[in-house]
Amino acid sequence: MKLNLNPLRRTLLAALVASAGVLPAAHAQSWPSKPIKVVVNFPAGGAADQLARAVAQPLQEALGQPVVIDNRGGSGGNIGGDVVAKSPADGYTLLMSSGGMVSVNPHIYPKMPFDPAKDLVPVASAARVLVYLTVRPTLPVNNIKEFMAYVKANPGKLSYGSPGNGSSPHLAGEMFKSQAGLYTVHVPYRGAAPALQDLLAGQIDYAFDPGIGLNQVRAGKLKLLAVGSLHRSPLFPDVPTLDEVGLKGFDADTVFGFYAPAGTPAAVINRLNSEINKTLSQPAVKERINSLGGAPLPLTPAQFHAKAMEDSKRFGAIIKERKIVGD
Repeated sequence: MKLNLNPLRRTLLAALVASAGVLPAAHAQSWPSKPIKVVVNFPAGGAADQLARAVAQPLQEALGQPVVIDNRGGSGGNIGGDVVAKSPADGYTLLMSSGGMVSVNPHIYPKMPFDPAKDLVPVASAARVLVYLTVRPTLPVNNIKEFMAYVKANPGKLSYGSPGNGSSPHLAGEMFKSQAGLYTVHVPYRGAAPALQDLLAGQIDYAFDPGIGLNQVRAGKLKLLAVGSLHRSPLFPDVPTLDEVGLKGFDADTVFGFYAPAGTPAAVINRLNSEINKTLSQPAVKERINSLGGAPLPLTPAQFHAKAMEDSKRFGAIIKERKIVGD
């Protein structure tokens, strides 16, 4: 007896097509069912690390699962970014990074181990982070104009530190030198915290700090001279912006936020975005972000992506001008 398998094949094919839409939805409904790992692509103690930890505790309470921080610094954030880009797209591995992962690194690394535009998707922004021009206390200056005059009188004798080549504090330093016509030496570190330690120790003369050194400013261990933003910081309303002292349009703000591997179900992305945005409105989280000199910045994934593209254009110009390359 000869069987006609065509109807059976059609039935199986229809079932497979239907299941392709059902499986992601089913996954989203059961998610999360195990701990979530947040890879921070900079060392512990830096702005990305502190923001991740500020969000992690309330986020795990909202999701009912542990949120574990895993620091994977190095190569301007590319090492941690690569880990997440190549992780399963199931919502259980996220990346916390500065916006430089998407807006800066493609400009300075001719060969990256992954393509952030294709291999990662934006989940939620966390904060707009300002950079603060701070100097060692023994430097014989008391305001930004004195500092700029001192640097001009001592070309090539001062050094500044950053979390690494291509980091937002590094770009701020090069923007500053370019617009003010100054010559100083850049010293890259593996993160903002090591740069801060050497600034406190007097091994370097100044830095554009992403907020982690503000307690040392309050304690008198560092001098804060200016803000690298278009707007003054509410924490230090008497400190001028570089725009105000003549460097027109100076803006080195960057946005830090969360990313996921491409292909992560949209329902999971939307759930994470909603919960993270709710977390950013909590007083304790707002206070922690504000203490870093930043501001909570709840955005949709689409808005977060648009901001990254805007920053890519802005930072790409200074990268090209100063011929900045990655480590």
